[in-house]
Amino acid sequence: MDYTPGIFVTKLSEWSNNTSWARITIAGSLALYLTMYSPLQMAADLPENYEKFDDAFQFIRDVACDWDDSKYLEAEPGDYITVARKAKGTDNWFVGGKCDENGHQTTLKLNFLDKGRKYDCTIYADEKDAHYETNPQAYTITKKVVTAKDVLKLKEAPGGGFAISLQDLMTFEL
Repeated sequence: MDYTPGIFVTKLSEWSNNTSWARITIAGSLALYLTMYSPLQMAADLPENYEKFDDAFQFIRDVACDWDDSKYLEAEPGDYITVARKAKGTDNWFVGGKCDENGHQTTLKLNFLDKGRKYDCTIYADEKDAHYETNPQAYTITKKVVTAKDVLKLKEAPGGGFAISLQDLMTFEL
């Protein structure tokens, strides 16, 4: 199995004579940091490609590589998977969802989060017109504050996915 997360420029012809291309969106590539476990993270693209998409590269800067807990929230082999992982020694969580060429609609319950805490949530998701073949670099970044009671509805484009960073803000009274 090839483990090369973080590919942002998927058509190799954009920087070489190779006509091959990765069948993934930027958001789907970010999701691989969670859906495929590896204690050795890498950034597989060229530095100049990350400079073009520096806001999306922030997820790679932030994502942990060692975990205290992992929860597999949904999966259908060969079609889609959603994984939540708690960063080792922290109260921060990361969630990744990845799908096949058909896309996927996810209803993500955040009930795995610690009750009584608020989280700064950053969602890296496929844009409405994203597609691994025709528009792989279309993504959106949304920020909000969430709790364990929240539910997120996320649409994964064909070949796409999503990556979420959940940074613990503080404990609060329920």
